[in-house]
Amino acid sequence: MLSGLARRLPFYYGWVVVAVAFVTMALGVNARTAFSLFYPPILDEYGWDRGLTAGAFSFGFMVSAVLSPTLGRLMDRAGPRVVMELGVVSMAAGLLLAPLTTEPWHIYATLGLLVGAGSVALGYTGQSLFLPNWFVRRRGLAMSIAFSGVGVGSIVMLPLLQAQIERTDWRTASWTLGLIVAVTLVPLNLLLRRRPQELGLSPDGDPMVADPGAVARANVVDHAWVAVDWTLARAIRTARFWWLALGYFGGLFAWYAVQVHQTKYLLEVGFDTHDAAWALGAVSLAGVPGQIALGHLSDRIGREPVWALGTLGFLVSYVALLMLQDGPSMPLLYLMVLAQGVLGYGLTSVVGAIPSEIFEGPHYGAIFGSIMVAAIGGGAIGPWATGALHDMTGSYAPGFGAAIGFCLLSAFAIWRAAPGKVRAVAGRLSRRET
Repeated sequence: MLSGLARRLPFYYGWVVVAVAFVTMALGVNARTAFSLFYPPILDEYGWDRGLTAGAFSFGFMVSAVLSPTLGRLMDRAGPRVVMELGVVSMAAGLLLAPLTTEPWHIYATLGLLVGAGSVALGYTGQSLFLPNWFVRRRGLAMSIAFSGVGVGSIVMLPLLQAQIERTDWRTASWTLGLIVAVTLVPLNLLLRRRPQELGLSPDGDPMVADPGAVARANVVDHAWVAVDWTLARAIRTARFWWLALGYFGGLFAWYAVQVHQTKYLLEVGFDTHDAAWALGAVSLAGVPGQIALGHLSDRIGREPVWALGTLGFLVSYVALLMLQDGPSMPLLYLMVLAQGVLGYGLTSVVGAIPSEIFEGPHYGAIFGSIMVAAIGGGAIGPWATGALHDMTGSYAPGFGAAIGFCLLSAFAIWRAAPGKVRAVAGRLSRRET
């Protein structure tokens, strides 16, 4: 049945895979984010310490880091259907069991461990392990559309979830979300395959050719590098692997440091709660067209320049925040929102494409999963380090200054990794041929 559908829609089936990823990201990533909505009523009900309760989210984040390499190996062996369905089961179980909470460790086990484990499979890491196989010329555009599901989901789903919490309680909202995740994502992810060749298709919906290897070699720049059978053991002995790890660590350090501390900072410099909340939502809204535009641009000019534009977006947003220290300024607030959303969130459009173009092969999952340990580590350390520097100095300036440094370091590291010197994007390839 599935192969018949693929034969009738050869060009479009890759976009069916993108649509499944879009919905999966919209639900899967935002189900983890929903912890911030459950957090206040859980505190009100049980009166537990804030740090103890919030630690469940951090615990889930670290679970994601620990599981990333294992997830990559499982993807290499079993493919996306197995990985995604395991993620759905884990996440749905966490959301359905969380309402039975009576002790703090219950939150760690459900909204922390189970939802965290599910989110790494359903989110950026899991999708980046197979989506690059479906596209070559349009890889950046396809992945940016899939990943924009996170922004659309946060705009649509989170307000509805908050409304249900206010109308009923957090338990009912958690049950509802768990059922939606299970009922929607279990059948959808049965449509997935690891690569188009499994259905007799080629990447980008092109006609199947007698020598599939010729398609894979068409955009190769460094034939000696591509000829290597890249295992994790070989990859970690290269400078490129560690430049990628450093670049991803720095990029997510900057991303999550501002995401966590932005609202509190804006309130402290004099903005009211409405403006501070609007800014957080507006960043996600601006990120949707920004991701798609930068993903398409990366197919024309390369991945390195787009990663640099993304880190530039975060750098500008930090500079705008520092300039707000003397008091509220709506133009600076707008600049911060646009820079962070339109440019900064564009990092996700190439986060899967960059390592794929360097280490593509049968062991790519294990390699990418290991790189994501560094990325998730940056996302976990960024908010903590920024808060710790504020506690020591009484100011956000040192933490924001450190994040600016990581923006520059991240851009430099991805330039040194140089995916464009291994495989050319479609725009560069066409110019080279002419």
